[in-house]
Amino acid sequence: MNLFEVAHEITNRLTRIFLRDGNGRRPVFGGAEKFQRDPHWRDNLLFYEYFHGDNGAGIGASHQTGWTGLIGALIEIFGKVDAEEFLQGERVAVLGQEKETV
Repeated sequence: MNLFEVAHEITNRLTRIFLRDGNGRRPVFGGAEKFQRDPHWRDNLLFYEYFHGDNGAGIGASHQTGWTGLIGALIEIFGKVDAEEFLQGERVAVLGQEKETV
């Protein structure tokens, strides 16, 4: 795997914490049935400070998104471009940055 593919795999793993599984449950909500089933709550994602290592349930502060707030940006980036496009200069369009010149 190259570095782009590693980053993509990490993003996929992080994303799965927030997506519904085959049973319609989101790992981030753990056993909190109100968040899992209630139509008024089930689509309101919380970005926790930490996650349970075995089941992905969010633990710790949910009012400070910290590093987990980055998942939205990662989903957007990897949803728009693949490794080849990124290397061919699409990073400017995706990330909004110009290539540094030396």
